[in-house]
Amino acid sequence: MERTEVGALVRSAADGDAAAWKAIVEGLGPLVWSVVRAHRLSDADAHEVYQTVWFRFAQNLGRIREPDKAGAWLSSTARNECLKVHRNARRLMLTDDPQLLDRVSEDGAPEQSLLEAEEAAAQSERVRRLWQEFEELGERCRQLLRVLIASPPPSYQEVSAALGIAVGSIGPLRQRCLRRLRARLESRGTTWTT
Repeated sequence: MERTEVGALVRSAADGDAAAWKAIVEGLGPLVWSVVRAHRLSDADAHEVYQTVWFRFAQNLGRIREPDKAGAWLSSTARNECLKVHRNARRLMLTDDPQLLDRVSEDGAPEQSLLEAEEAAAQSERVRRLWQEFEELGERCRQLLRVLIASPPPSYQEVSAALGIAVGSIGPLRQRCLRRLRARLESRGTTWTT
């Protein structure tokens, strides 16, 4: 195709002339293919680049400053798209090495991470419910259980002195409070193992 003919076709295609567009694709298509083939891309990549070049050309049709040089624009765009494919291919190295493919990630499998996150969320919810039910216990039970879970745990004599409870009553009272707490949790559908 002559440059002047190309320029006229580009201007007509920019104005919406479908026949002019078809003439450009038929006339300059072989040029685009020659640039793409020169880069030795796979068939799939070559077809993708070919389509991308024409897509970009259509996007910029009304903005091309020198319509007579549309062939140069197409060639340059095709070359740039091919080089982009080559750069991306270098980043992605395909392999069939079973040792590399079977290697376990240091982060663990995504499924394992999901299971751990779900378990952590469930545990957090159980703890929240435990403390919610704990706050519903009577004052005496809350005081006793708070003192008994201290670290390091106090002796029964220290608990007796702090709360004014006879040493012999601390164990049975503790058991009643824990049973009451467990019953409250179970009535709300929360199970707790100790």
